[in-house]
Amino acid sequence: QVQLVESGGGLAQPGGSLRLSCAASGFTFSSYAMSWARQAPGKGHEWVSGINADGSVTYIADSVQGRFTISRDNAKNTVYLQMNSLKPDDTALYHCYKGRSSAYTPAFSGQDYWGQGTQVTVSS
Repeated sequence: QVQLVESGGGLAQPGGSLRLSCAASGFTFSSYAMSWARQAPGKGHEWVSGINADGSVTYIADSVQGRFTISRDNAKNTVYLQMNSLKPDDTALYHCYKGRSSAYTPAFSGQDYWGQGTQVTVSS
């Protein structure tokens, strides 16, 4: 069955960096878009970044533009989120999502599986 396992979260200082990974199994990884979204306590769900199946098209939310980068390694069935210049506002539970098609769609309707999430806390 489809499994998405996130890792790489933790505590970072403001200005620091973390790299999240999402290891996928149970489907043909290279055929589907992948994305990252986050939810902080008391805040709504936010689509942070997405990437199409072959990695040629990426989406980055305005709130993290210039600081976060999404990438994927189809040989390793893994999608990454490199997070630099972290801010306290980036504190959230980050989930990896599998898209329903090869093209990225920043909406719940465009995804069909997600992982348990990895917590990112940015604090001094």
